[in-house]
Parts: sequence; C-alpha cells; structure tokens
Amino acid sequence: MRRIRPSLSRARGRRAVTRDRTQGTAQGASSTLCQDPSIDQSWDDRVALFWASADESKPDLALAAMKRLVEERPDADPDALFEWASVHDFLGREADAIPLYRAALEAGLSGDREPQAVIQLASSLRNLGDARAAVDLLEGLTEDAVTGSAAQAFLALALYDSGRPDEALRVSLRALALTLPLYRRAVSSYADDLTEKRPAD
Repeated sequence: MRRIRPSLSRARGRRAVTRDRTQGTAQGASSTLCQDPSIDQSWDDRVALFWASADESKPDLALAAMKRLVEERPDADPDALFEWASVHDFLGREADAIPLYRAALEAGLSGDREPQAVIQLASSLRNLGDARAAVDLLEGLTEDAVTGSAAQAFLALALYDSGRPDEALRVSLRALALTLPLYRRAVSSYADDLTEKRPAD
C-alpha cells in the first residue's frame, strides 16, 4: 500500500500510541541498562527500561537496542515480535510494523500485550489510510484492565475516517458515559439516538 504522509497532529498521535507504554516506568532509566542481559533483571523489565528512554530522534540506536532484546528470545516469539513491531511503529515506520503486529498475534500473543497489539495495529492501519480494516479489528474489542477504553477511542477515530461520523460520536459518547457520576443513562440514550435518527440523504 502506498504510504500516506500523516499530518503533524497525526504523526504526534502515532508516536504517542507507543510512547504511552512508558507510563509507570522509570523515566530516568539508563538506556545501557536495558541492553545488558547480564544484569539481574527480567526481559520484560529491560524492555520497560528501553521504552522509558526510547528516543525517536535516534532511530538507528533505538532499532539496535531493541534488536538486541529481540534476539534474546526464540524465533517467532510473539512477545519479541510485538516489541519489534512497536519500535518500528514508534519511529513512524507503520508499513513495517503492520506485518510484525499480525505475526505476533498469529503466533499466539497473549496477556497484557495482546490488546495493545490490536490497538496499535489498528492505529497503524488507520494512519496508512485503511480505516475500514481498523474498524474491523476494533469493533469486537472490549474494555480491559490494561488499555481501559482505548479501543473505543481508536474505534471512534477509525469510524470517523471511514465516513461514519455519527457512529464515531456514538462510540465516543457511550465510552464517556461510563465515566460519568451523573447523567450516564441520559448520555447513553442520546448517543444511541444519533444513529437511530440519522436524516435521510
């Protein structure tokens, strides 16, 4: 597929999708620490340290650091494939990230990384102009403890880009309604009305 150059705001959003994974990690972690398997840390800990100091302005260094981590795992390891996809995504190389995300999921990716992979794959597809494929991935994804309602946010974006703004707004409002201390039922009802009362063309 021909790469579509994202707008500045979309490029920032693209990087944020993977950068958000650094929340909860030590922001001042040394990048050399995550590259040294002799240190008494789990692979996941060193991956977290990588993301805490990842710098998209130094793509060669980022790729080299993650490649060393990936090479510690067996071939076709789903967790390693996901992290390899994520660093490509983080660096704006969505076309390279997409098949890697798919390979990770097909290899049996599970646990906390699985919903992240689906969301990040869908976001990359949308950024490259395939919003309909993003919708197909996200429509069946439910809220979970890792990503919360993020799937609904990205679904709304994909629906909007697919030319379905009423549905995008409905999805957004229904997700928002769940967080409201008051008027939850009213907002949910009005959200449903958006598609039921759609004016005729």
